[in-house]
Amino acid sequence: MAILLPQQFYSLAANVGKSYFENLNGGANATITVNNNGPAPIDLVVTRVNAPVITYVIPPTNSLTLAVALLLVAALQTTAAGAATGTIQIATADF
Repeated sequence: MAILLPQQFYSLAANVGKSYFENLNGGANATITVNNNGPAPIDLVVTRVNAPVITYVIPPTNSLTLAVALLLVAALQTTAAGAATGTIQIATADF
């Protein structure tokens, strides 16, 4: 059964990071959707069980959707390029 978590709005200043999902009890299969509506790129940082940390750069006015197995942490981080605004939504699944 899938669980759709509430859509979260973010507005992060330059060089700021924030975690939007944490499951430190073994991870969860999940889908992450990030919409970047701001004028600067934002990094989606994904941490999975027994896997390296992966960072995806989402350019301004773009979006990204990922299906991730055994997600531990999903976080957003801005760069020195400037502030970013938009939304992030996560759906978890128990397969």
